[in-house]
Amino acid sequence: MTTTTPRPTTTGDDDSPPPTPTPAQATTDPTTTQATAPDPATDAGPVLRHLKVAIIGTGFSGLGTAIRLLQTGTDDFLVFERADDLGGTWRDNTYPGCACDVQAHLYSFSFARNPHWKSTFATQSEVHDYLRDCAHKHGVLPYLRYNHELLTAHWNDTHHHWDLHTTGGRYTTQFLITGTGYLSTPAIPDIPGIHTFTGTLFHSAQWNHHHNLTGRTIAVIGTGASAIQFLPHIQPQAARLDLYQRTPPWIAPKPDKPNTPRHTWMLRHLPGYQQFRRNFNKHGREIIAYFMSRPTRTTAMKNMATTHLKKSVPDPHLRTLLTPDYTIGCKRLLFSNTWYPAIQQPNVNIITTPIKNIGPTHITTTDGTTRHIDTIILATGFTPTNQPITHRIHNANGTTLNQTWTQHGIQAHRGTTIHGYPNLFMLLGPNTTLGHSSQTVIIEAQITYIIQALKTTTTHNITSLHPRHQAQTHYNTQLQNKLKNTVWNTGNCHSWYHDTHGNNPTIWPTYTHTYHKQTNHFDHTNYQTTTTQNTTHN
Repeated sequence: MTTTTPRPTTTGDDDSPPPTPTPAQATTDPTTTQATAPDPATDAGPVLRHLKVAIIGTGFSGLGTAIRLLQTGTDDFLVFERADDLGGTWRDNTYPGCACDVQAHLYSFSFARNPHWKSTFATQSEVHDYLRDCAHKHGVLPYLRYNHELLTAHWNDTHHHWDLHTTGGRYTTQFLITGTGYLSTPAIPDIPGIHTFTGTLFHSAQWNHHHNLTGRTIAVIGTGASAIQFLPHIQPQAARLDLYQRTPPWIAPKPDKPNTPRHTWMLRHLPGYQQFRRNFNKHGREIIAYFMSRPTRTTAMKNMATTHLKKSVPDPHLRTLLTPDYTIGCKRLLFSNTWYPAIQQPNVNIITTPIKNIGPTHITTTDGTTRHIDTIILATGFTPTNQPITHRIHNANGTTLNQTWTQHGIQAHRGTTIHGYPNLFMLLGPNTTLGHSSQTVIIEAQITYIIQALKTTTTHNITSLHPRHQAQTHYNTQLQNKLKNTVWNTGNCHSWYHDTHGNNPTIWPTYTHTYHKQTNHFDHTNYQTTTTQNTTHN
């Protein structure tokens, strides 16, 4: 193993988040473009069906919403999916070693507990199978429409519905719910010459399983969550593996253990045991939120990660290269027992000098060193503050959600509804990302909020609603004040939690039970509504 002198780099985004929805197919050219959107003014295609609710995406968000709608008696809906299978991130991310870093009992629906998990943390295939099983058991499959990618959604202020253009045809719907996730598109680093590379290049979220890595000279760009998982699996195959590290991550040991026969029996046969395990994991992780609330409270977490590094890496010089210079938690805390052993193998080079350019068969760093390689794997994360879905949703004036957020900042009310975009609900919207617990906890809270909103519209004959500007602004001002002194904002790092202006429109800054309390009832007085009498209530 060799190393180079550490220097700051501007190449790529090595703080790769955990697995997230991306296009299902593997590719050797990771540069993707959005589907061409039709012009609603000239598209004369017939409307195939009018819906009460349209859901976009079949990951945890979309499937969870569909299940809850059926359970509450609403069946006038469809779930649109761009791929040919359900599962979102757990369908698309198939890289070697892909697994969850939240305990399986917590990273699942509270209303669909699974007694068949094989170990503490579930693998990608296990989670994917779990979602398929949920869709089957809860009767969701007939409502799914595969190969129906949303191209555009336009709000019709006359008829109070959304006009949807999908690759499977046109639909209209009273309510639109997006469950596409906040990390749906791989981030491709803007490295000079990247498009001239003649070898095989792909993003970790679009793994090329047809490309045999045995005996290859491989460059891995990025040291985030996906790299932490897949590199130990591919390192033994590589003739040489060059790891380009911009920022070393904080890594803690992963307490993953196979479920014993006794534990499995208890999960399957002992009433209440699964709920106990889920609650135990949930409340245990709330302690992390307390630590993250102030940098001065992270000492115990830092000591744990530092001890793991010291035990795993005996070389003091290498330990220096692998020690972050930011407060633990500022970027996502990662968990691995195999990362440090893998990157110390003789065929691995840790390169911290910035990349200058990429050529047809090589990568050149700013110190003039050229390294020839035949494979590049990008572990460069995603684009959470520039979600593709926001470019496709248009309000009554034709303004896209992305344009609105670019001008006024990324924000929503309760992370779910957005001023100026009636009858739109966004699961995992602004400031709903958790830095300490399971996203399913937030998703279920949002679904409860949405179900309450739909009931309110039925009870009061409401045809459209969206949050008042003052209510949304007040909510976000309070939220940003809570974020102000947390590790995520003051930990001396720039992570994927932040936008290009340094703002944090991503993280939920406190405990999950606080969010549950805020979304347990629909606060209709904070909304501008229109009734069937065509009367607007301000």
